[in-house]
Parts: sequence; structure tokens; C-alpha cells
Amino acid sequence: MKMDLGLRKLALFVAFASVLLFHGFSSSHQTAATPEYSFMHDATSAPPISYYDYIIVGGGTAGCPLAATLSQKASVLLLERGGSPYGNPNITDLSAFGRALSDVSPASPSQRFVSEDGVINARARVLGGGSCLNAGFYSRAESHYAAAAGWDARLVNESYRWVEKVVAFEPPIKQWQTAVRDGLLEAGVEPDNGFTYDHLPGTKIGGTIFDGEGRRHTAADLLRFANPKRLTVMLHASVHRILFRTKGKKRPLAHGVVFRDASGNKHKAYLNRGGRHNDVIVSSGALGSPQLLMLSGVGPSDHLRAHNISVVLDQPLVGQGMSDNPMNAIFVPSPAPVEVSLIQVVGITKFGSYIEAASGEPFTAMSPANRDFGMFSPKIGQLSTVPPKQRTPEALSQAINSMQTLDPAVFRGGFILEKILGPISTGHLSLKTKNPNDNPSVTFNYFKEPQDLERCVGGLKVIETVIESRAFSSFRYSYLSLPMLLNMTASAPVNLLPKHANVSTSLEQFCKDTVMTIWHYHGGCQIGKVVDSDYRVSGVDSLRVIDGSTFIYSPGTNPQATVMMLGRYMGVKMLQERMRSGKNGMI
Repeated sequence: MKMDLGLRKLALFVAFASVLLFHGFSSSHQTAATPEYSFMHDATSAPPISYYDYIIVGGGTAGCPLAATLSQKASVLLLERGGSPYGNPNITDLSAFGRALSDVSPASPSQRFVSEDGVINARARVLGGGSCLNAGFYSRAESHYAAAAGWDARLVNESYRWVEKVVAFEPPIKQWQTAVRDGLLEAGVEPDNGFTYDHLPGTKIGGTIFDGEGRRHTAADLLRFANPKRLTVMLHASVHRILFRTKGKKRPLAHGVVFRDASGNKHKAYLNRGGRHNDVIVSSGALGSPQLLMLSGVGPSDHLRAHNISVVLDQPLVGQGMSDNPMNAIFVPSPAPVEVSLIQVVGITKFGSYIEAASGEPFTAMSPANRDFGMFSPKIGQLSTVPPKQRTPEALSQAINSMQTLDPAVFRGGFILEKILGPISTGHLSLKTKNPNDNPSVTFNYFKEPQDLERCVGGLKVIETVIESRAFSSFRYSYLSLPMLLNMTASAPVNLLPKHANVSTSLEQFCKDTVMTIWHYHGGCQIGKVVDSDYRVSGVDSLRVIDGSTFIYSPGTNPQATVMMLGRYMGVKMLQERMRSGKNGMI
């Protein structure tokens, strides 16, 4: 079997295959039909001044279910800085995954950023938020997570089920994923829990937000539950600051926002007066929410004054506790054809590492003229043969042209990855500019805490055992040793960090040198520190933050199910508050 040339090419181009860490692919090119959302408008049509019971900043994974729920009994304005996901096959069509992430234009649904740690990352800029760009894996949080958060268990389960009516599906499991599952069981990641949305120690098949036809279902789809007469969604609406009343108040009172449309025109939206349960709610994500609080004068006073921002409330914990679950992976080339699969199987270990996998040859169905290579793309690929600092237009064009000539067999195989629980290591976020559309500066401090590194090493050891298992033997070359596989993966410029020669002999060094994101970053407005148990910002009135920025650590193996659940959960809780005050009746 002549694989020497292919494997040399694979060693050179293996980096591009990182897309398989996050997503699978489908041969379907159908796109989801655009819902007839009569309440969705471009912000250029917004009046100069408007009034609502609730103003939600951010139409993302939490903001959409929150808006849909609150609109049942109250008037709601949902402001989203990006556009609609509908009618865009780069979002809705699984087979086109990666094109949105490699689009770095101002209109892209994905906004690239690089943390101060040197890890390439992305944030969403589209209605539906990260659910329009992410891996699609759907799994609930562990039961003790809800208990620690002080959530009502019955309402949590009801909220998950409400979400799952629209966005959750059981994936098909074929031979490669079956081999990974059986390899995990051989490695002692037991028991076999079959298919379940629940977070259970052992090995399981999780859910997906891609349906059987390869169409993505996002948090934006949950807006179908909204009352169209009470909800207004404004797209391309960039919120610049929250407005506060301070005169005659014991505490600052949020009473509106200032936003600009795509033409730069300024608009103001205010809370209706006389409603003590009316709120401004920030759901802009782990980067956007602390950023907006700071831009509005709520944050560390010294930092705000350094940017000439008037201090409304000195809150030094805004922007603190930033975390990103580090992810590391090993690519395993296969002598046998493998199915195209997204992340379907997960091993939930007892020591705090989660093992996932994906496989396939995702680009062979595309004509060379239309290939963009997704996250294989040298444009922004986390695993790219063109180092980030060398990505000139000429270098990118040359790299893409070289990729066009590759034999499809070069991409045959799959990745097995590990992501750690938590993490324990934390960093911080700060402003770079006063423009809300600019990325803030963020540091995650990957592996700063020794236990995070121990969990990574433990996860890699499980992966090595899976690769060498009897169940997985048909999908690896026997002469490719584990050190060779480690070196092949580590040879790619996956980040901006310095490289070392001993990664095949030191799993600790491999973890540090090949760290990537799996887009599960969180923190910055943490519960118990910036917000209380009702997600109200401490020290001010009529202001809440409801999204992943409030998390102390990431829920479950993948957070999106819980973020959507939280939007629904808090919407119900807030309407219950209105009901108890004698307004608006039942939900």
C-alpha cells in the first residue's frame, strides 16, 4: 500500500483537518426555509426613540429563547449586532461548514479574535449566536451543576425539553464512531450509556442540532415560540451603552440603551415607566457582556477612567474570571475509508477530561473551484500550514492552490480530542477601545493551574489507549507509532505559542504547545461576583446579565444546551415575578 507520499503530505497538511474536531459534514445542500418572522427588521427602520418592557442586548444562544419567552406577557426589544442566519447556506448547510468561520469580512457571522495567550478564536455576530457556528453537539449539564447554580430542577428539565422540541436530534452512528465508542469502553470509560442528552459518567452518544437532512437548527429557531405582536427584533443594531438614571436614586437605575444601525444612525430605546419588573438584559456573550458593562460605566473604576468613561459603578470583578476550556487533539490517518461524522460519541471520564471525536473527507464532494476548506482554510484555520503572522494574501493564495492538488486520501482519517472540565485556570478581559464592535483584550491563562494540565495529560492517555485498542485497529496504520502521531499533530502552527521538540516524550509539553479553543469560553460577569442568583447586576437596578459570561465553569461536555435552557428558564422565572406582582396573568 503506497501511503508514504500521502503521509508526507498529511504531515504537512494535517493541520487543516481541525474542522473535524468540531463538526461533521453532510452531502445535503438544502438550507432551512426562512421563517416568516414578521417581527424581524433591519435596525435602519427603527424609530429614533422607542419604549418596551424588556430590552435584550444580544440575540444569541441565550437571548433568543429569553426573548421568545418574555414576549408571551410583555413587550420585548431584541437587539442583535449581526444579521439573520436564514438564507445563508454557509450557516444552515452542514456541508458548507467552515465557510462562515473563514469569512473575515465585516459582514461575516463570525468575528475572529486572538487571545493574549496566542490562541486563535472566534465570536459570533449573527442572530442565534454561537449556535450558528459551533460544533452542533447537544448535551445537558451534569445534575449537580444545576444544584450548585441554585436552579429549580423541575423548571430546568422543563426548559431543556422546551429547547429540544426544536433544535435537538439523535445522530446516526456508523463504523468509525462505533470504533471510538468501543475503544473508549476498552479504555475503561464505562459504562456504556447509549444515546442520551444527559451528562452521565462513562461513554455515550450525544445529541446534535443538525437534523437528518444536514440542516442546522439554531437558537434563532426558538423565536417561533414568540408572540409576534409583542416582540421586535432589530438586526445590525450595535448597542454602544446602557443608559442609567442616578439623580435622586440610591443606586443607579438602568432605563434604556443607545444603539446605532448599519448606517451609523443613533437610536434610543427606553424601558416603559411604572413597571418595577422591567429590565435591560445583557446577553452578549462572554466577551460582549463584560465589554458592554464597562463601556456603560460599570466596571473597574481605574480602567474605565483610563478610557475616559464616566464611572457609574466601581465593580472591579467585571471582566474577571475569564476561562476557556483548553482542547488538544491527535489526528489518526486511516487505511480504510471512514464515514463523515460530526462529534457524536463522548467519553466522560472520572478525572475531569472529556473525549470526543470526528472523522471524514469533507471536501471531496466540492468542485475545486468552490473549495474553501473551512477551518482547513489557511485564512483563519486554527490548524493551518500558514502561520498566523505570515497570512498575507499571496501566501494564502499559494497555500490554497497547493491544497487543491492534494489527493482526497490525505484527509482520510479522524481526530480524537480531549477537553478538560472547568477549567480552574482563569484570566481577565479589558477594553482596547470604546468601540463596541472592536474585540476587547482577553487572557485565559491556559494551564496556569496544575490540575488543568493533569487533566489534559490524563485525557491524552485515554486517547492513546483508544488508538491502540482492538476496536479501533481497523482505522490506524500499525507502523505509525504514538510518538509519530503526536509529532505530526504538533508540527502544525496551531497557535502563536513557541514550539518545543519534546512533545512526543512529554504529554505536558504537548498540551501546552498544541492548545486550541473549542469555543467554550465563559466568565466576565460571574454569578455571585457580578450578578446575583437572579442574574441581576449587583449594585444597580433594572439590569441583568443572562448568558455564559455568568458561568463559573462550563456546563457539561458542551455548553450550548445549557445556555439555551438558561434563556428559557430565566424568561419563565421573570414572568413569574410579573405574575406575582399581579400583572398580566399566567404564562
